[in-house]
Amino acid sequence: MHRSIHQALLAWKDAPGRLPLILRGARQVGKTFAVTQFAKEHFQTCFTINFELDSQYLACFDTLRPQTILFQMNLLSHQDIIPGQTLLFLDEIQECPNALRALRYFKEELPELHVIAAGSLLEFLLNAGEFRFPVGRVQFLQVHPLSFYEFLWAKEDNKILEFLKNVGVQDSIPSAIHEHLLKQVREYMILGGMPAVVQHYLETGNVLACQDKQAGLWQAYRYDFGKYAKQGQHRFLETIFTQMPSLIGQNVKYSAIDPQSRARDLKEALALLYSAGIIHFVRETSASGVPLSVQSQHKRFKLLFLDIGLIHRNFNINPEQLLKDDLLLINRGVLAEQFVGQELIAYSHPMEESSLYYWQRDKPSSTAEVDYVLEFAGNCVAVEVKAGKTGRLRSLQLFMTEKKSSIGIQISAQNLMVKDSILSLPLYLIAEWPRLLTELLG
Repeated sequence: MHRSIHQALLAWKDAPGRLPLILRGARQVGKTFAVTQFAKEHFQTCFTINFELDSQYLACFDTLRPQTILFQMNLLSHQDIIPGQTLLFLDEIQECPNALRALRYFKEELPELHVIAAGSLLEFLLNAGEFRFPVGRVQFLQVHPLSFYEFLWAKEDNKILEFLKNVGVQDSIPSAIHEHLLKQVREYMILGGMPAVVQHYLETGNVLACQDKQAGLWQAYRYDFGKYAKQGQHRFLETIFTQMPSLIGQNVKYSAIDPQSRARDLKEALALLYSAGIIHFVRETSASGVPLSVQSQHKRFKLLFLDIGLIHRNFNINPEQLLKDDLLLINRGVLAEQFVGQELIAYSHPMEESSLYYWQRDKPSSTAEVDYVLEFAGNCVAVEVKAGKTGRLRSLQLFMTEKKSSIGIQISAQNLMVKDSILSLPLYLIAEWPRLLTELLG
């Protein structure tokens, strides 16, 4: 299964001044698999330590000196670790905080050795107040569920992918290809991008047979609560987790989640789920300039879930209907908004933490809301998601007028076209928005 982070890993491997690399992301998104495959292709050997399974190596990091650490590991494993030829992979590194501290000294004293670290729920160790992190001595790489493009890659639809990567902004995609790709989007929205689910689908060819896999992953995230939350926080985590499908795309109000709970408790629970990589925040922004983060309101936000496949699984829809009904229209178009947000995150810069924003105008005489606002060439670009093939774009047009924006983006099931300064992107072309916008404005 090809992952797009392979290119980021290759760029890291060959970069001058390379730092030890830490992979971040939720459980089960494929961090270990990606590193293992990368090592097979680009290194003579890979020395992997899983600190959950290989506890004998924990004591090697009682010292932070790389040469001493490698000497002990060589003796224990009877394997040579050769800088320039061996990739040292420290998996489940959260089980050995000293190994995380030692990354600084690998950079300073043994920079020629390639070192990658990863771990489940690693964020909780990184954010711990008492943990001294080696700032400036490591790099980060974000790992997300498979994007729609990676899904097509997994299905070996390489010619379709090549076509999408070269389509021009003035091109009209043939209707047969357009309908085929919308069908692929529909399939992806049912399956989602969790590697275990996609792999099971590739092996069985049965979309509905993957629902048990999805249910298992959903429960696995719930069982993780005990690993990072205090006993008193479990109730609030369960409340949010259970209501997650109904919270997608909504302006979150704590009183609406649970009127019996304190806002502070629910806020802390949301922060825990965010640190676990299970949810993403979409912050409101005034969009008065860039960066959008400076214009954002942390008290006003929406939520996205980690994966669209797991969300739809918990809408409790009859499985047979999933293949017949228009998924985009389910629950007021929530799945369409989740899909677009998940795609935008998946194609963001892998070395940076992704952030999403929306814009809202809430006046008695004039209300409007734009689903997403993007930064492009120093400007704010509004994105409106349309679940159906038709619909008005009043909010998008209002944003463009008020912010003097020369271009807007609509994402829907319509074909690719440009009309009235609005770039209409079909759902399957989200990955190409920067390139197409550059072509349009250049």
